Amino acid sequence: MKTIIITGAGRGIGRACAEAFLEDGWAVGLIGRTPEPLEELAEAWPDAVAMPCDVTDEDAVDAAFQRLTEGWGRLDVLFNNAGVSVMGSTVDEISVADWRRAIDINLTGSFLCARAAFRIMRAQEPQGGRIINNGSVSAHAPRWGSAPYTASKHAITGLTKSLALDGRPFGIACGQIDIGNALTEMAAKMVTGMPQADGEIRPEPVMDVGEVTRAVSYMASLPPAANVQFMTVMATNMPFIGRG
Repeated sequence: MKTIIITGAGRGIGRACAEAFLEDGWAVGLIGRTPEPLEELAEAWPDAVAMPCDVTDEDAVDAAFQRLTEGWGRLDVLFNNAGVSVMGSTVDEISVADWRRAIDINLTGSFLCARAAFRIMRAQEPQGGRIINNGSVSAHAPRWGSAPYTASKHAITGLTKSLALDGRPFGIACGQIDIGNALTEMAAKMVTGMPQADGEIRPEPVMDVGEVTRAVSYMASLPPAANVQFMTVMATNMPFIGRG
């Protein structure tokens, strides 16, 4: 049985992906800050393990990854998904606390989880594994008023490239999925109206979150000799190309 750890697994894209991998017969480690939704999934699926954890806490991350992989004996994939959005203001109106929160969770959290996974994948036999980072279309083009979020997602791209390079000698592949307007409860506001670069508020096209789960599953299921370095999956008509 293949094994995957998914961060931010309690809701949104993380939960949808966790359910999809469980349906496909994977053992899934569920990491998130809120225990209840993780425990709910674990109660429904015998191959799911709830591991409440704050991804910004180095010791908690290391302990969670160690406990999960000790039970399985191996870690095949990490889906580095946990994140928050901070947007809706120009940079002079964004608090330093909000900036630090976005960087701590989106970037430092991804680094800490990648670090823990890399250590395990390097040491296990046979050596190797795969890390998939959740970027965003904001890793390429910002929304209005999104400096902390956009900066964190641009940095994820640098992290992805570094991990892909550093992982080569150890059979550790790293790729990034950039998602645009997948309809989850977190993205419901896109249907009612989002600020645009011209100052107007307009609804935006969305796509079913199942398209994301299929994309992540494809990336995770590739053989060791193949890797999707970057994939963008998005609502076809959302404002992205030329959205400024």
